[in-house]
Amino acid sequence: QGKGLFATKNIRKGETVFVERPVVSSQFLWNALYNYRACDHCLRALETAEENAQRLLGKSSLVLPHPEQCSIRKDLHQQCSQCQVTYCSAECKQAALEQYHQVLCLGPSRDDPTHPLNKLQEAWRNMHYPPETSSIMLMARMVATVKQAKDKEWWIKAFSQFCSKTANEEEEIVHKLLGDKFKGQLELLRLLFTEALYDEHLSRWFTPEGFRSLFALVGTNGQGIGTSSLSQWVHACDALDLPMLQREELDAFIDQLYKDIEKESGEFLNCEGSGLYVLQSCCNHSCIPNAETSFPENNFLLHLTALEDIEAGEEICISYLDCCQRERSRHSRNKILRENYLFTCSCPKCLVQADDADVTSDEEEEGEGETDDAELEDEMTDV
Repeated sequence: QGKGLFATKNIRKGETVFVERPVVSSQFLWNALYNYRACDHCLRALETAEENAQRLLGKSSLVLPHPEQCSIRKDLHQQCSQCQVTYCSAECKQAALEQYHQVLCLGPSRDDPTHPLNKLQEAWRNMHYPPETSSIMLMARMVATVKQAKDKEWWIKAFSQFCSKTANEEEEIVHKLLGDKFKGQLELLRLLFTEALYDEHLSRWFTPEGFRSLFALVGTNGQGIGTSSLSQWVHACDALDLPMLQREELDAFIDQLYKDIEKESGEFLNCEGSGLYVLQSCCNHSCIPNAETSFPENNFLLHLTALEDIEAGEEICISYLDCCQRERSRHSRNKILRENYLFTCSCPKCLVQADDADVTSDEEEEGEGETDDAELEDEMTDV
């Protein structure tokens, strides 16, 4: 769990507790597979809401009403002149260049499969299928940030404040990606990571134990980031003051659009990535959270919003589980939390259900007849 974060004043339901920028972030490698286009620094979607909807729907003739509600400014987009990575603005291009991109820029080797960074990324793609929720490139950006920094010790200290335990010895829990069955994959990743990025100042991160700690740091602290110009357009349309008939027509159009998109594209609708956030990582988990994270600005800026009134001195808790996972049995919830975050939950909901039988939820029972090999195959996709 995190260190714990407590309200310093009374916070009302719906109020923004804080807005936070990540220490480092990265979009997932799988975005390219789905033709998602996001700023390589802040993850802001690069396509307009209409282009986003057209692609997801597979229908280039689609026209969205109220196009003025889309905030994407293509005239501001810029590319790295060396490797053609795209940014949403000159500011993001400059920020990336100053923090990590000089080390990670592939230049003319962008499509060279023998380049060490490309070999590392390809190995990760082959091991870790969508949905991807912790990325090797987040680790690469951590290393690149230290390599480029004038004050390397400041950045090493900044990263050291995140929990990087690979196991909870008291409860004998080991992070699911660091168990014996993934030893070979982790060692291959470590060797490729070392070939691509080794730095004397960070030599500890490249040792077997240090690499495991780095992996655990990203796995236990990485906050998923989702951005979408379409969803931002929908929120902007929701806020429009329209006559009742127009409002009903627009709502019906949007409802149908989402149904059609889901039928065509499934569940991967957003540009996805992850980041390390200092304040957010301090928040402990609860299966009945009083706050939630979101990304309403269509970039990596995290907003923490109160789900109910929070009194001064009260702990602010978020959920490390998604909505569906929170509805599962106490046994199922804690299985996920132990494997991914190395703790057993003792929130009020779990305490009330403490005497429930240790059985998995219906959703999991359906798949319990599968062989261990089948489970192994997609276990690396869950973290």
